[in-house]
This record gives sequence, C-alpha cells and structure tokens, in this order.
Amino acid sequence: MSKTEHPSDLEDHLGYWLRCLSNFVSSSFEQKLSGLDISVAQWVVLRTLFENSGVTLNQAAQLVGVDKSSLSRMVERLVQRGLINRAEGSDRRSVGLTLTAAGKKLVRQLAKLADENDSAFFKSLNEKKRKDFLATIQKLLAANCWKSTTHGNDRIK
Repeated sequence: MSKTEHPSDLEDHLGYWLRCLSNFVSSSFEQKLSGLDISVAQWVVLRTLFENSGVTLNQAAQLVGVDKSSLSRMVERLVQRGLINRAEGSDRRSVGLTLTAAGKKLVRQLAKLADENDSAFFKSLNEKKRKDFLATIQKLLAANCWKSTTHGNDRIK
C-alpha cells in the first residue's frame, strides 16, 4: 500500500459489526451465567454433551470446536463440580463423557437463560426477519466451507 492510499475504515467491514454483535450477545450471556459460576464455553460443552452423551474427549472437542487440551481442562473442572461423568471404555482413549443428573438439570436451566438472552437481543426482529438473518448467516458459512460440527450439514442450506 502506498503512503497516499488510505485503508478502509474499520466500520466499513461487515465482519467488524458481526464481531461486535457476537461479543455483545456473548458478554450479556456470560454475565447471566457468572452467577452460576459457568462460562459460555462450559455452557457449550454441557449443551453439546446433553445431545451427544457418551462421546469421547476427541469427539467432544470436534463437536465443540476447541482443541483437545483446552477441552480436557474444562471437562476436568466440570467433573470436579459433579456435572460430567467419565465412563472408562475398554481402552483409555475411549473414555465416554456423559452429563450427571445435576448436569442435565443445569443444562435445562441454562438453556432458558440462553433463550432469554437471544430474545432480548433479537427482539427487534420479527420471526420472518429472524429466520432470514439465520438463513443468511448459514448461507455465508456454507459458502465459505464451514461445516457445523454440532448439527451436521443439514442445518446449513
């Protein structure tokens, strides 16, 4: 870039605004979760295990979209809190992760908070606009070869 060429403004980038929105929504949800001593990342793990009981640590890391070592530390904290069980398989690598009864109960409670958080942030969109916004996001992700690890490709059309 030459000295006379001015870079585009940050606010001209749609990605910037999407990041602002994502950070704002996540920050609000994080505050709601903090009273329960749960992070958004832990919520994602718990919610994923709610739908995918018995997956291995490797499988869970792929579903959640984090590296195995980060997930391992998070799982350990959740095990210590009595929210996740580890079921040893026939070999050490096949340890299955499942939610405890307390973990399942907490997921239901947290899901209500997540629904309330979404409703608060997207209340200015009617149902059609909300569906269109979601479809646009999914279309952009699919066009850029992103594959949903938690819901399969059927969620992206």
